Amino acid sequence: MTDEHARTAANVMLVSAGLAAAYVIMTKPPLRRLALRAVQVWLGGSVPVFLMNQARQAWVESGRSA
Repeated sequence: MTDEHARTAANVMLVSAGLAAAYVIMTKPPLRRLALRAVQVWLGGSVPVFLMNQARQAWVESGRSA
């Protein structure tokens, strides 16, 4: 098996596992609520941190002192 074929097979397996997990999560209301809450927490934490880092980097690159 070539590297390209192995990579394609792995990608197909990952996509099928992801689709199966999404189906199970979306058909079970408790899992759906848990998944939506996890997304809210992740976005609530990661987006503000990303924006603060971007602002800090822009400040540093502008050459101004704090």
